[in-house]
Amino acid sequence: MVNFPKELKTFCNGKCQKHTKWKVTQYKKGKDSLFAQGKRRYDRKQAGFGGQTKPVFHKKAKVTKKITLKMKCEKCSALRMKNLGRCKHFELGAEKKKKGPTIHGR
Repeated sequence: MVNFPKELKTFCNGKCQKHTKWKVTQYKKGKDSLFAQGKRRYDRKQAGFGGQTKPVFHKKAKVTKKITLKMKCEKCSALRMKNLGRCKHFELGAEKKKKGPTIHGR
């Protein structure tokens, strides 16, 4: 399980040129455009009779998705992406696990 803070202090390459606070959010893909060339071509090919014209992908190999973070400088609003790679469980700003004394036996 990966736990990442919602705010962190790191260097800003934008206008600031010093260490500032950055707000962290998880990157999400935007809505697909209806006017992209591939989508227009696909819709044109699908129109009319004849059923499905292109292959539909079924052989999913991966279990996880790569986690990407979007970081925004609080002073100059500069944006930066940070790739964390693959993980099954991801949390943003959850409490850190405390390391307490372990009790062995009875």
